[in-house]
Amino acid sequence: MDLTSSTFSIPTAATPQLTAEQLAKRGQIEKTAKDFEASFLSVMLSQMFKDVGAEAPFNGGHGEAAFKSFLSDAMAKQVGKAGGVGLADRVAQEMLKLQGLS
Repeated sequence: MDLTSSTFSIPTAATPQLTAEQLAKRGQIEKTAKDFEASFLSVMLSQMFKDVGAEAPFNGGHGEAAFKSFLSDAMAKQVGKAGGVGLADRVAQEMLKLQGLS
């Protein structure tokens, strides 16, 4: 039996054809869910780091305090890009269900 040829395929469940409007709505829902996850992670990281400070001479003073939220946002976005924590998938699933697109 030759396994290198592409003559066999894994059976998949029949999926209904989606309209362009439904595909656009799905894309928007996925983006919204990912944005929500990033926002949630940013708030979580901000709370986690709010009392963390470095001792002199390595503390950033007022500049560090001003830019700490930007650091939390950047870290949250990177966590999301790396796959997130699974929140976006679940939120998107529920949003799709509410829109009748599940």
